[in-house]
Amino acid sequence: MMELVEVTKIYNTGRTPVHAVRGVNLTIAAGEFVSIMGPSGSGKSTLMHLLGALDTPTSGRALFQGRDLQALSDRERSLFRRKKIGFVFQFFNLLPTLTAAENVALPLFLDGQARGRALKQAMTALERVGLEQRAEHHPEEMSGGEMQRVAIARALVLEPEAVLCDEPTGNLDSANSRDILNLLRSLPEKGRRSVVMVTHDPQAAAYGDRLVHIRDGLIAGIEELQRTGSVSDGGTSVAYASGSSKRR
Repeated sequence: MMELVEVTKIYNTGRTPVHAVRGVNLTIAAGEFVSIMGPSGSGKSTLMHLLGALDTPTSGRALFQGRDLQALSDRERSLFRRKKIGFVFQFFNLLPTLTAAENVALPLFLDGQARGRALKQAMTALERVGLEQRAEHHPEEMSGGEMQRVAIARALVLEPEAVLCDEPTGNLDSANSRDILNLLRSLPEKGRRSVVMVTHDPQAAAYGDRLVHIRDGLIAGIEELQRTGSVSDGGTSVAYASGSSKRR
C-alpha cells in the first residue's frame, strides 16, 4: 500500500544541511499496523510526513498504492491527504471554538458537504470511538483522552485508507494511553486500511504488527511482533510479545 524507495530527506535550514532520512526502503502492506520507534531527532516523524505526503523526498520515491506522491501537484497532494489519509497528532489540533461534532465534521465541511449531513457522519464517527455523549462539548470541557478520541474520530470520518499517528499518547497518562492504543489497534482493516504510528515509547510500539527501529535517519532493524491476545475498542488491555523475528 505505502512504500518508500531509496528515500532521502535533507533540510537546508542553516549553514549545515540536516540529513533527516538517509536512503530508506520501507513497505507497509494494506491492513498492517506498523510502529516506528526511535530517539528524538532520529527521523521517525520525517518518515511519517513522507508517507503521508506532508513532505516530499529530496531523492527517491514515496508511493501510495503504486502512485508516486512527488508527481502530484500541490492541489492534488492536498486532496490526496484529505481523502486517503487520516492524521492523529500528539497535541490533538482541535479548534477550541468548535464542538466535538463540529471538529470531527471539519474535513467534511472542507469537502463541500452540507452541514446537516456532515454532522450526521461526525456523530457516527464519535460513536465509533465511544464519545457520542460529548458531541456538543468544546475541547476545554474534555479530558486529554477524550480530546484524542475526537481527533481519532476526525481522522476516520472520511473512511481513509491509512491512518498516520505521530506520538498519539505523548500527552496522556498511562490509563488513557492504554485506551487510545487499544482503539488504534482496532482500526486496521485486512486488505484495506493500514495504521502507522510513530512513538518513542516501547510499550506503545508493541501494539503494532511490526516495529521499525530508526536511528540517525536509517532503519536499524525491523521486528515482527506477536500478539498474545485480541484487541477490542472497549478499553481491554492486551499482552504483547515482541521479538518473534528480527531482520536488518
